[in-house]
Amino acid sequence: MSRLDASLLRPLAQFRGLSEEDLRFVIAGASTRRLVKGTTLFEEGGEAVDFFLVLDGRLKVVKITSDGDQVLIRFVVAGEICGMAAAIGRTTYPATALAASECLILSWPSALWPGLVEKVPALSAGAMRALGQRLEEAHTRITELSTEEVQRRLAHALTRLAGQAGRKVDQGILIDFAITRQELAEMIGTTLHTVSRIMSGWEARRLLEGDRQHLLMRDPHKLLMIAEGNASGD
Repeated sequence: MSRLDASLLRPLAQFRGLSEEDLRFVIAGASTRRLVKGTTLFEEGGEAVDFFLVLDGRLKVVKITSDGDQVLIRFVVAGEICGMAAAIGRTTYPATALAASECLILSWPSALWPGLVEKVPALSAGAMRALGQRLEEAHTRITELSTEEVQRRLAHALTRLAGQAGRKVDQGILIDFAITRQELAEMIGTTLHTVSRIMSGWEARRLLEGDRQHLLMRDPHKLLMIAEGNASGD
């Protein structure tokens, strides 16, 4: 019998409104995992034996190209479910998830998914909403790659990161985990040199600042204007 307390789930958006009985039913099949930074949670093409909920920390989801290069797809932040291959009828994971920071994870065997959604239909609805949002984000990124100049694509990527994982501070919006310029280049389909040149220019204009541990958007409104094509990135 699980010793986990249902109170772990109660504050999370996708579990709000569930009865105490439903929360206990959901948590009963879960176990916890702690991941140190850099640890692989699951691998692209691996058997999807579990699905996961991030309680604390952040994961980065990557795809491996035919040339063996790693491409950053998105970040998974606290409160999000991932690895839901069973929800879309897959038996393998479509990407690789790595700990971008130290993480606390809840995991469930994928074999439990049908019983969970039968007992708690809200789980299925929440999973479909999450998958729909990720699909919409993927379509948006494809459109950006096809139609927008690099500065706008980079500004879009930063504003999305701020929305997913940023928090407001006195100086602006803080993304308080390491994201490299190479990873940003992968996200928007350009080179490290190009991203470094653009971000150095934005740092000189005090639109943002960053180091190996954090990224601070000092003027998120101006970056949003650049993303929408309403201001110059130069």
